[in-house]
Amino acid sequence: MASTKVFGFGTDLWDPSHRFQTSWLVSPYVLFAIRATISVYAFFTLLFEIGFQCAHLELGGCTASRASFSYFTVLTYWGIAFYTAVAAVHTFGYARWGAAPLDSWPRPLQALHSLYYTTVVTFPFIVTIVYWGVLYSGSFATQFAAWGNVSEHAFNSVFALTEILLPRTAPMPWIHMLWLIVLLAFYLALAYLTHATKGFYTYSFLDPEITGKYVAAYVFGIAIAAIIIFIIVWSIVWFRVWITETKLGMDGKFAYGGGRGRANARRDEEDQYEMSSGSPVPIAQK
Repeated sequence: MASTKVFGFGTDLWDPSHRFQTSWLVSPYVLFAIRATISVYAFFTLLFEIGFQCAHLELGGCTASRASFSYFTVLTYWGIAFYTAVAAVHTFGYARWGAAPLDSWPRPLQALHSLYYTTVVTFPFIVTIVYWGVLYSGSFATQFAAWGNVSEHAFNSVFALTEILLPRTAPMPWIHMLWLIVLLAFYLALAYLTHATKGFYTYSFLDPEITGKYVAAYVFGIAIAAIIIFIIVWSIVWFRVWITETKLGMDGKFAYGGGRGRANARRDEEDQYEMSSGSPVPIAQK
């Protein structure tokens, strides 16, 4: 048991009851369909924006499309698109064969999948709060701009909330809070690298000529917001596990065709998981 620490390295099963591929409410096939739909919509939004901008020079052309990869909003939306695509593949594999490809991945990749999940359920809320609270100008110039902004600054949080409430995922490891700050620091470096190489600031509040000494306040404020959002999301996930599994006895919708059966999976999980405040918390996720 001691071997399954923060990153989950060890010989024990990493996710014996397939929390990442199952839901307390819908079947694995339905969860797969929901994740696949979100992924298709997110990819369509991103690719359509690239094509539309390239076709309209008044919007900046392909130069604007290339510049979009420096924006935290766009990067997090690509993150949603790819995560839901990968999660959909794993969910379909579990639904069809009773075992997800994720089960056989090396433990470091499994841990990175868990961290990826954490970013998908936290970063979108930062994007939404900063956009509507700081950057929103009060109007959308065109239907294209309105659709793109709503998709990337509102639907993004809806997609994150879906991943928080629908799957059986356990509360995220607390160490992920540190990695979120590290990732935000990397993005800050990217933003100033973009200014140094391309000559523009991705966000006006990062420009010292506009915000002056308050640049540091914005940076640290967003970092603090990330910590607060992580704690809120962690609490919601914990409450969802507690209310659905402990209080309502809704263990989950499992795949019954092939692979590990529900009873064996739950028994393995009970052996590997500790009980904290009446809800299962994986040792590997502390």
